Amino acid sequence: MDKYRMLFSKTGRAVYISHLDLMRTVTRAFMRAECRLKYSEGFNPHPNISIALPLSVGCESVCEIMDFKMREDMPCEEIKKRLATQFPEGIEVIDVYEAERKVKEIKWLSISGVFEYDERDAAVMAEKLNEFYSAESIVITKKTKRGMGESDIRPAIREITFEHSGNNVLMRAIISAQEPTLNPELIADALRQLAPDIAPDFAKFRRLEIFDENMQVFR
Repeated sequence: MDKYRMLFSKTGRAVYISHLDLMRTVTRAFMRAECRLKYSEGFNPHPNISIALPLSVGCESVCEIMDFKMREDMPCEEIKKRLATQFPEGIEVIDVYEAERKVKEIKWLSISGVFEYDERDAAVMAEKLNEFYSAESIVITKKTKRGMGESDIRPAIREITFEHSGNNVLMRAIISAQEPTLNPELIADALRQLAPDIAPDFAKFRRLEIFDENMQVFR
C-alpha cells in the first residue's frame, strides 16, 4: 500500500501537546508498536508522516487526519491494533485505512465552542453574539506572514450559531479549513478587538468533522 491514513482524536490533557511534540509522540508510538515508518532521504532524514490540519495548542479534535508511509505492507487493522496502546492519554486511534483522497480536497470544518462568562448573563450574551456574527463583514487585525494586517474573517464562516446553557454560551460553526484557513481562536479574538463587552472570559474549541467543498465528509 502506497499511503496509509490514520483518523485519531486529541482531547483532554493531550490538547496541550504542541504540533512538534505530537510529531515526536507519533514517531515514538510507531517505534514501540514495531510499525516501521519510511524515512525521507538526505542528510537529515525524517519519518514520512504528515498531519493534514495541525491543531492549535488548547483545541480539541475528534477528527484529526494523519498520512504515513511504512517500509512494509501491513493490514490496516493490524496497524490500528498495534498503535492502540502506544499513545498517551488523550490521543486515541479511531481508524487506519488506505489514503485515497488528497488532503487539498478538504475545505470545511465543523467546530463547537464553549464561551464562559463569569458575571454576565449568558442568555443576553448569546443573543448579542448571534447579532454580531450576522454582519456581512468582520474585519480584524491579525498576524500574517508579512506582519500585522487586516483581514475579513466573515467569508471564512459558512455557518455560526450561539445558544446559552447555564452560565455558558455554546457555539456551533462551519468554518473554512483551507484557502483561507480560519483558526477558531479568531472567532473569540474578533470579539476582543471589536466588541469587548461581549467577549468571553474564556473560550475553548473542538473540531467535530472535516468536509470537502460539497460538504461531504472527508476521509
